[in-house]
Amino acid sequence: MKSSRLEAFSDGVLAIIITIMVLELRTPHHPTLHALWDTTGISLLTYLLSFVYVGIYWNNHHHLFQVVRHVDGVVLWANLHLLFWISLYPFTTRWMDETELARTPTVVYGANLIGAAIAYFLLVQTIRRLPTSGHLDEVFGSDYKGKVSPILYLCGIGLAFIEPWLGVIPFVAVALMWLVPDRRVERWLEEEGKMHDGETA
Repeated sequence: MKSSRLEAFSDGVLAIIITIMVLELRTPHHPTLHALWDTTGISLLTYLLSFVYVGIYWNNHHHLFQVVRHVDGVVLWANLHLLFWISLYPFTTRWMDETELARTPTVVYGANLIGAAIAYFLLVQTIRRLPTSGHLDEVFGSDYKGKVSPILYLCGIGLAFIEPWLGVIPFVAVALMWLVPDRRVERWLEEEGKMHDGETA
């Protein structure tokens, strides 16, 4: 089956997740920057971090299904598994925010990040088993960032037991690492387009 419905459903879910997170931000009672920071300061920072993570998964998900056009039922369930973990971001983000980066909420947030990372890995693996996905290795290569990210998440969880705010540093580092544009998919699509044009010329 074509992946278009899967992509449309996933895009809708991710849009709702971002909307839920922004609605959790509290409005200051006074029209001053000081009131904004006192009321919403940490909330804005944790929202920004989670917003970036949702954006990263949306970006990677879009790239993945630009390369893979057909899916089966196993891939659909693997995709739902990924959306489950991402849908927890509003909850874990708010808990971490409302407790001002307390230890347990920060650890749970890190576990949420690991869960989403594992779910994305499993999604890719379910796609690799499809007979039409032999080009994935050619497009994505060794996926260095995908292998390093869970290690940094575990470091963040470990640091959170020492000092909760230290645990957030590796989480931010992973987000910054994934913000670096990855042109592999675009290059592959451009090359495929040129080959197709050459064949039809």
